[in-house]
Amino acid sequence: MSKYTTKEQIIEASKQENVRFLRLMFTDILGRIKNVEVPISQIEKVLDNKMMFDGSSIEGFVRIEESDMYLYPDFSTWMVFPWESEKGKVARLICDVYKPDGTPFEGDPRGNLKRIIRDMKAMGFTEFNIGPEPEFFLFKMDENNRPTNQLNDNGGYFDYAPIDLGENCRRDIVLELESLGFEVEASHHECAPGQHEIDFKYADAVEACDKIQTFELVVRTIARKHGLHATFMPKPLHGIAGSGMHINMSLFNQDGNAFYDENGQDGLSQTAYHFLAGLLEHARGYTAICNPIVNSYKRLVPGYEAPVYVAWSGKNRSPLVRVPSSRGMSTRLELRSVDPTANPYLAMATLLRAGLDGVERKLTPPAEVNRNIYVMTEEERREAHITDLPSTLHNAVKALREDEVVQEALGNHIYRNFVAAKQMEWSAFREQVSEWEREQYLEQY
Repeated sequence: MSKYTTKEQIIEASKQENVRFLRLMFTDILGRIKNVEVPISQIEKVLDNKMMFDGSSIEGFVRIEESDMYLYPDFSTWMVFPWESEKGKVARLICDVYKPDGTPFEGDPRGNLKRIIRDMKAMGFTEFNIGPEPEFFLFKMDENNRPTNQLNDNGGYFDYAPIDLGENCRRDIVLELESLGFEVEASHHECAPGQHEIDFKYADAVEACDKIQTFELVVRTIARKHGLHATFMPKPLHGIAGSGMHINMSLFNQDGNAFYDENGQDGLSQTAYHFLAGLLEHARGYTAICNPIVNSYKRLVPGYEAPVYVAWSGKNRSPLVRVPSSRGMSTRLELRSVDPTANPYLAMATLLRAGLDGVERKLTPPAEVNRNIYVMTEEERREAHITDLPSTLHNAVKALREDEVVQEALGNHIYRNFVAAKQMEWSAFREQVSEWEREQYLEQY
């Protein structure tokens, strides 16, 4: 979080840092970072919430006849990027989107998350803390600076140089993140060749989502400086593990971590069990939000450690939700299905709303599953009341359309536009003929 909270502090900081341009960042419904860049001469206009942009040009925002939108910067997100251009330093402010009448825009994912957090606080909770674990791949570039299909190394889980050839790039990413105020807890090579993970300290939901967006920008920027292409695509290559973004979450109230009870079963409170039950109850409904692209479902298949079954455990890593062993203030639930293409603001809004539904209705989770679900038969899974996550984007959108709680977490505007965009994406995918189909069928039929 920035130490600046007032207009005057930010203006003074911009002078001290010799900032020449301001990048006003926000996120569209599909999770893509957008920005309006203005010269520093416009800083007073920006900080007075008078910067306008054309909302009709942004995916899922508004129609052309109602296009005027305003960017309201969040002063706490002030950040000067360490890399300089020949034109001078660039600072960023993350913004909420407002309508001309001064009310929050219903299609703004960040503002929508704040809406769900207000609901949470009305229930007596104070914070929803998030600790993300994003993974990414590093690919080599060709002579035209275009990404190739060639991974940067052949390393595996926790390997190090010279096997892990991405080590220097990953270290530079960590140093850059720390210079921007991130508290990086760990970084390492993941199990697939060319795959990496960097974990940073938890934060409240809005700040954590801001950090996820900043993290992806930094990773891509530093990878480019190393002549590499960083991708958060869940499954860029066949036959290797995909990239996820496990989400560690905890709910706090005025007494501390609401998931912890030293006298509770396994040290968990009833609130934790109710929240867990809500996550499981709505798992199929929020999958389209947490795994939002066609490629997401190439990762969610058995055999690659990605969860495909709706179950939970404190020991076993095959179910959807794991309860890490830490207790006290560190008590948390880990959802393992989310991938890094998810719009973080929408994902956290739906996960929070799903968990709160479990708390409100006092839902009870099914029995813990400590067996490896991947080796269980279909009959054994059925007897244990273990269901599957949707297997395609098409099925995930169908599940979303049947879950009113997740729809409410998105709000009508975001829900309608998200579903429309995903239906178009699925239709475009269905029309394509893949190389696999030609290899299998061209000579046989």
